[in-house]
Amino acid sequence: MSYGQNTGTASGFSKPVETGKEYTVDITDTGRGGDGIARIGGLVIFVKNAKAGAKNIKIKIVSVGSRFATAEVAAGSTHTT
Repeated sequence: MSYGQNTGTASGFSKPVETGKEYTVDITDTGRGGDGIARIGGLVIFVKNAKAGAKNIKIKIVSVGSRFATAEVAAGSTHTT
């Protein structure tokens, strides 16, 4: 283990998504709250009103936290299951 190096937890760590941007994802699972779960660059994204198995769904990021992001299905998005 190296001490004194940035481990990705500092404020300078770059997330793979940004608030307000749209991305195309596959919903791979369902969270405890019923939201769909997708991943981008290893970051978990909870997608409101999305169902597991949905593919190529366009989402818009609502917020980005330290361990996960939240998103909603983008207007006009079509998806397949």
